[in-house]
Amino acid sequence: MVSQEELFAAVDALAAEEPQLPPPAERARLREAAGITQARLAQVLRTTPQTVKNWENGRSEPRPPRLEAYQRLLDAWGKKHPAPGTVLAPPAAPVPVPMPVTTVAEPPGPATAPAPVLTSPEPSAPAPVASAAPRSVPTRPTAGVGAGAPRAAGHKKAAAADDPRYAHGPLLVLDGDGTAHGRDGLVLECPARTIPQLVEWTLAQPVGAPALNRNGQPSDPLVVLTAQAAVQLGLPERLEGHEQRAGLRLPEDHPIVKQIGRAKWKLTRRGFGPWARVYRPAKAGQRQCVQIAVLSWGALDERSWPGLAAREPEEIARALTRYADRVITPRGGTAVNGLELMTALRPPTRAARDESGNGWVSAHNPGSLGTQPVDPAPPEATAEHPLAQGWENGFLHEEVYDWVRDLDTVTSEAGMPFAIGLDVNAAFLAAASRTPVGLCAPVHARRPAFDKKVPGSWYTDLSHVELDPRLPSPFTPSGERPTGPAWYQTHTVAYAIELGHNVEIQEAYLRPEYGAFLDPWHDRLRTALLETMADLGVEPGMDDAAFLAAMEQARHGDPAARAVLAAVKATAKGGIGKLQSRARGLNYVRGERWPELERPTWRPDIRAAIISKARINMHRKMRAMASVGLFPLGVLSDCVVYPAPTASPLSLLPYTESGKPLPGCFRLGVAPGLVKLEGVQTMEWAIDLIEQGGNPAQLIKGGHDAVLDGGE
Repeated sequence: MVSQEELFAAVDALAAEEPQLPPPAERARLREAAGITQARLAQVLRTTPQTVKNWENGRSEPRPPRLEAYQRLLDAWGKKHPAPGTVLAPPAAPVPVPMPVTTVAEPPGPATAPAPVLTSPEPSAPAPVASAAPRSVPTRPTAGVGAGAPRAAGHKKAAAADDPRYAHGPLLVLDGDGTAHGRDGLVLECPARTIPQLVEWTLAQPVGAPALNRNGQPSDPLVVLTAQAAVQLGLPERLEGHEQRAGLRLPEDHPIVKQIGRAKWKLTRRGFGPWARVYRPAKAGQRQCVQIAVLSWGALDERSWPGLAAREPEEIARALTRYADRVITPRGGTAVNGLELMTALRPPTRAARDESGNGWVSAHNPGSLGTQPVDPAPPEATAEHPLAQGWENGFLHEEVYDWVRDLDTVTSEAGMPFAIGLDVNAAFLAAASRTPVGLCAPVHARRPAFDKKVPGSWYTDLSHVELDPRLPSPFTPSGERPTGPAWYQTHTVAYAIELGHNVEIQEAYLRPEYGAFLDPWHDRLRTALLETMADLGVEPGMDDAAFLAAMEQARHGDPAARAVLAAVKATAKGGIGKLQSRARGLNYVRGERWPELERPTWRPDIRAAIISKARINMHRKMRAMASVGLFPLGVLSDCVVYPAPTASPLSLLPYTESGKPLPGCFRLGVAPGLVKLEGVQTMEWAIDLIEQGGNPAQLIKGGHDAVLDGGE
């Protein structure tokens, strides 16, 4: 039988474990009565103003050592500024005090339980500090949370926001205080002190995202670690020395890697690097996998996510959640995300009834690339590919433009005062729309009849096609006229026929089974781009003057939205580029297979189709511009430079008498395929650059990184 004295002693010990704070509203009242700002209090307690704000609105609770310091301060303020009507009694003997519990509207699903306190799988690891009272963790923010989002009213949210399984959003950003930031400013207290504990805790939260296709898998939860959080979990703040040379990952004998193994978790083949997956085999049909991204290891590339990694955790969470809602939960660099998005939207398999009709089996999903890799035709292979070894009949060379006009053809235009660069919005993404791609292995054919609907590689001679020398040839990336037979993708050959020329096919590698595999990928990324541009104040349907003004203003808009915009564009471009990942590594031997060849999405023929169509689209518009006497000075990828009478593209682009853009020409606008102003320089600058062997389309923006910054 337990005595009353023992129970009192146990209760006293429990009450003494953590100081008991007054209710959140009282904390704010005491601070304001003392004349102290949230920023000043945050400075004293070595935390952020947002964290103090969260303490005062009940979204989170302080943890040791700040908990004791905060309690000490509140006690002092309470004696100086008692609540109205409070009668201060003399101190009484200590008695057991019941634990106060802040009540909130009960959230749906698994979020109703307090976050569990986990036991460390490492005997030597310190146990996480447990709160004596359950944390008040709302799954929906109160009004005003997330202020600073450019489109608070009327903004369309992803369906996942209303799914109780993913109430906290697709991801969490963990800071050094053990605070995890989620959707719409949500803040959670994470008790984890080790990576295995973090994985267990994350899987207990309603974090993740639903499948993008009914035949697909939900997205695994992602935890993004700040530099301070990484150190708190035992990770090095930076990957340096031998680790960096080994491919930016922890060595297999690193204590963290061993700790993960001892806790019966696994890492994928890429190990623990900037992007890591920690998993166990699925249990009862449920995946057990958490993705971890380490910011200080370069998880968010500056070129794809400009400035985001250096911002506050709540801003990082806001930007990444917006990207996840509109595109996909990040799984690596933006190129990896672009490729993963293709598969997520067109899963390779679907559930189907077996032949007996008594059960379900995994079957091929029509319209997808399937589960098995398909080798390219020899002319479609890269130079190091096994099929390219010994092949002597030429290779498919569908690449973007890099062309500069011969100055001998620049006559009266040389007197123009300005050179204006126009950049095609998401040119590769625009080219992916309604583009048929092969869904099967290539089939060789001798002297086939040309069919513009069939994707493939065609060997023919286009050197007889003669065009205006003031325009680049549409058949070569250099813009030079072909000198003999070569391999071309379907779109290139079809354009030669469109121009009125005879084409005789000598041989071809064709894919008779084809479909618009990239259509859902294009549609999702196009919508993401337009929604993010709208966040920055640039909407479809603006007149040209308003569009130019809005684009200029957007350059100084919300940094989180600008980072998301850059990432969406990089996802579209990088996803297409990733279709032809080249062999790399010091130990690679030419002619050997490399890992990327074993995935169904290693498809250089699809990449060639998109690039060919993008280049042809650009040439078609340049030809329309030429019909009214406008010829470019240079083209690089999706940027074209024209002489202009003023520094505004409104004086360059042709319009009809009614003021509408001339059909077929370049048009200003926000949608993929339309153009924006890339940059303006003097005509003298452009001429001098061409004389020195440079391309004005590369530097029109004003720097050597112009293409990386603004174009594709």
